[in-house]
Parts: sequence; structure tokens; C-alpha cells
Amino acid sequence: MNAPLSATSINPGHAASWYAASANDHTPRPALEGTLEADVCIIGAGFTGISAALELSERGYKVIVLEATRVGFGASGRNGGQIVNGYSRDLETIARRYGPEKAARLGEMSLEGGNIIRERVAKYDIACDLVAGGFFAAFTPKQVREMAEHKANWEKHGHTGLEMVSKAEVGTYVKSDRYVGGMIDTLGGHIHPLNLVQGEAQAAESLGARIFENSRVVSLKMGANPVVTTERGSVKANYVLVCGNAYLGKLLPEIGDRMMPVSSQVMATEPLPKDLIESLLPANYCVEDANYVLDYYRRTADNRLLYGGGIGYGGQDPADLTSVIRPNMLKTFPELSRFRIEYAWSGNFALTLTRIPHMGKLSDNVYFSHGDSGHGVTTTHLLGKILGEAVAGHSGRYDVWSSLPNYPFPGGKTFRVPLTVLGAWWYGMRDKLGI
Repeated sequence: MNAPLSATSINPGHAASWYAASANDHTPRPALEGTLEADVCIIGAGFTGISAALELSERGYKVIVLEATRVGFGASGRNGGQIVNGYSRDLETIARRYGPEKAARLGEMSLEGGNIIRERVAKYDIACDLVAGGFFAAFTPKQVREMAEHKANWEKHGHTGLEMVSKAEVGTYVKSDRYVGGMIDTLGGHIHPLNLVQGEAQAAESLGARIFENSRVVSLKMGANPVVTTERGSVKANYVLVCGNAYLGKLLPEIGDRMMPVSSQVMATEPLPKDLIESLLPANYCVEDANYVLDYYRRTADNRLLYGGGIGYGGQDPADLTSVIRPNMLKTFPELSRFRIEYAWSGNFALTLTRIPHMGKLSDNVYFSHGDSGHGVTTTHLLGKILGEAVAGHSGRYDVWSSLPNYPFPGGKTFRVPLTVLGAWWYGMRDKLGI
């Protein structure tokens, strides 16, 4: 009934996801062999690395990207495909932590990630099923009040695309009796993320960038001209950008220890009758609920319901992926009990202790960015562009992000997972109790 299909035979090297099975291009790129030189070498071909590669290629830089597996292998090619504006912490929290000036600067950039996606899709004619509109669903009156406060604060920073939704209006966006109201974001939306990152990679290549797959980096030697070494080759560059995020592994523990991989699970139904899927999500907006451990879902271009949720701190997955997500899907849409789950997969995103991205330097010419903490689709596009700006000598926006403090997780690697799980349990209980 719920056995997931495998997409790995269709698109080798990728997770067994619906995205991999339905990707526009399955052609692998060659691995790096020998010694090359570049203006900029980028480690990681997810959204951050490819966004930076495209920005730098547009500026005329000679760029080489090294990817351990395939372009979009990690979270960039496995996520829920939702364009959600802002960051994992709201601007009110940012203002309390870092002051009103920093909040104002981050507020100025908070819509840019989505704009970058839309602009690149149009400029490079990227076929990634781009659809406008997002709905935030509230289970309790408290969550509705918090959304209204969030909307008022967003509007102070120029975001006028938010509208509150009453309980009577919920059916305009989602046919479910679970919600008491919510908020729409007309500047949100959804995409096929793997097709987006691959389309951006092809755009960078059209401008001269070179991308090597199956080229895991084994060492990075600092210096006036850093050298990035893989198992079969090396790249000497003027600058290096480290964009490995949750899949960086043990390469650079000085930054890797300040983030934690967290898994999220996603599944896709078999194609549903067109009239049914349109009745469940009439506006074709993507949806995410307002709980601390949230569910998110949307329609796909071939009329599936793509439904995600669950969380595994430390990157641990449940033995049965659908056992976590399917019960919640059926609470939302009991009508789907007779339909099969055709794909189920998971992917890791990088979580920081502050839930704010961590950006900085390892040396004068080695930059890094990671830890988008669950808001990666838009934020990675923004921060990748900002990395490109910094290399080009325009470091004003980079300086804002790199000035934000970042901390190691309490308890180190031994206790960071249980302590984080305890915190998540507390917030989950608050959601259930409506407090």
C-alpha cells in the first residue's frame, strides 16, 4: 500500500525521490581529474554553491564547482519545494537579539531570495513548475494572533503581500477542517527544486562555469592561492567558497561543529484524479502549518500530493518514512486513504543553535555559508549571491551577516541531539496544549 518506489535507477546518484524520477535532465557530469586553476573554487553544488557560481559567472569570473555526488544531491534537491520568505527566526526575534539596525538590514533582504529565484527562472527559461502563492495554516486562535503580529512587523519592512485568512475563508486554499484560520503570502510559491538547481547550474555553465560531480573534497589547503583537493584532482584558486551545508561532513570541523544535520521526511502520492487534487488545494498554493514541528504540502505538476514533515535531529531517519508522515496527511485529507504513496525520501538540512544562517571566513580568501535552519530555498539563493558580491569586492551585505554571533551546541556532539530533542518536545507540547 505504502511502499516507496526507487528513482535511483532512473537518476543514479540521487535519493530515491519523486524529484529525481521527474527531473528534466538525468545526465551526470564528469569527475575532476588532474590539476586546474580558477578565480573561484566552490565546494558544494546545492542552492548556495550554485547561486554563488551563477552570480560570479555573470560577473565574468572563472568558476569551478566541486560536488561530492550530483548537483542538487542534498537538501536543495529533496526539500518540499516551497518558496517561503524570511528566515527561520522572525524579524522581531532578530531585533531583540541583535538590535533594530541589524533587523532593518536583514529585513531589507528578506524578500530577495524569492525574487532571485523568479528572476533567474525568467532570465534563463528554467522549467521548474514555478507557481505563486503560499498559505500558513493555524490550528489555534493563538497561532492566528501570532500570524497577525508577524504580518504587522513584516509590513514595517516593506512586505505588503500578506493577507489574513478567516476560518470561513480557509477552504479557498485548503479543504480541511483542521485549521481555524491562517495567512497567505502572495510573494510565496512553490517549485520543483531539483529542476531549479539543475537549471541554475546549466545557466552558470552557459557563462563558462565548470561543474564536476562525484568529486568529493578531501582537503583544503589555505594560503594566498588555496588548493582544494579531491581524490583524483585539485583546483588552485584565488578564492574558495565552502557551501557544503549539512553534507559538509568532517572536512572542516571548525565550522561543521557549529551546525547539526537534521532530517525531514517527504512523500508523494500516486497521481490523483485532477478534480480531487484541485478540490483539496483549490488555489494551488503551497501550505505549511504553524506548529513548531510543522507539516508542509502542495500539489505537483502531475497532480500528486507532496507531503512533508517529521524531524530527525542528528540526521537520523525513522525505519519507515511513511509511518511518520502518512498519519498526519490523513488527518488533513481523509479522502486520500485509498491512494498509494509512490515515493518516500528524506534529506538533511543544517541547523544552527541560533536558527540563523552562519556566514564567515576561514581566511582572507576562504568564505563559508551554512545553517539556513529549515528556510533554505530562499535564504541560500540570497546568501549565495552575497558570497559572490563579497568576492567581487562588495562586502557590505556580507559584513552584516558575518557579524551575527554563532555558537556551538551545548553538550558538543555527544549531547547536542538529546538536548535539542528535549527542547523540541517542550515546544511540541506547547503546540498541542495551545499555549
